[in-house]
Amino acid sequence: MRQVKRVFIDGSAGTTGLRIADRLKCREDMELLILSGQERKDRACRREMLNSCDIAILCLPDNAAREAAGMVENPNTIVIDTSTAHRTRPGWVYGLPELSEEMEEKIKASKRISVPGCHASGFLALVYPLLVKGVIPRDARLTVHSVTGYSGGGKKMIKEYQSDSRSHFLEAPRQYGLDQVHKHLKEMQAVSGLEKAPVFCPVVADFYSGLVITVPLFREDLAAGFGIDDIRDIYRTCYTGPVVKYTEKISGDGYLSANMLAGRDSMYITVEGNEDRILLLAVYDNLGKGASGAAIQCLNLATGEDQTLGLSL
Repeated sequence: MRQVKRVFIDGSAGTTGLRIADRLKCREDMELLILSGQERKDRACRREMLNSCDIAILCLPDNAAREAAGMVENPNTIVIDTSTAHRTRPGWVYGLPELSEEMEEKIKASKRISVPGCHASGFLALVYPLLVKGVIPRDARLTVHSVTGYSGGGKKMIKEYQSDSRSHFLEAPRQYGLDQVHKHLKEMQAVSGLEKAPVFCPVVADFYSGLVITVPLFREDLAAGFGIDDIRDIYRTCYTGPVVKYTEKISGDGYLSANMLAGRDSMYITVEGNEDRILLLAVYDNLGKGASGAAIQCLNLATGEDQTLGLSL
């Protein structure tokens, strides 16, 4: 008989926490531990819950996530953190199993797992295998463009976009992270092994969820002897599913919509352009593979379940 795992979501009132809770409510192998509104504000109640559960999922701001992780003293409790707080911290495993078989095995064996940032997930899926194979040198100066739905900004941004009295500025795409200190840059560089962080150009637009990542390359950016077909061959080998898949063509009409995988937990990888100017492309849902779906995938791996259980692919 399957053992039921006790799961506590610390920060269950936020966008990611709510979506994770919704996914787990109907699972027979998981029991959700719930604190009342008053108990959620009680440090002692939270500490007790964090140490009595089998899996603690942190859906908190960075400082609160660090505090919550520090409360966990039970050596058997698996902690899965969806914040930025632990993504490059020693002792924590980066929760992107598609990067390598070794990464997947580490997730399965770890008690401390950090869920990747939504933008970082697509960037790393695109560049990591090319860096490992030597197609892109470690000293490459890369640029990454991102177009994302407004749900990535959490409850406050969702409310702004859905307000009847919203500003007219929200009707057009808005570029942000202009100071080049976006919080995902640190993990982009650290996990990839790049000597320099990429130039990052994220854009939020007037649609609820979805995300497309673009890494443009010139032929000269590639190591000698490599071309666009080599990149396709590497992706074809690396990304066979079940969650991240390489596809020859994502769109047949010359357009790529950022919300084409909205509501799903999969990620599509493809390559467009030509031998001189190459576009590396990843499309997925910022709330799926970019957030709650990635957390569920990590939970499944850490508890010995099929990694796709409860995912919408």
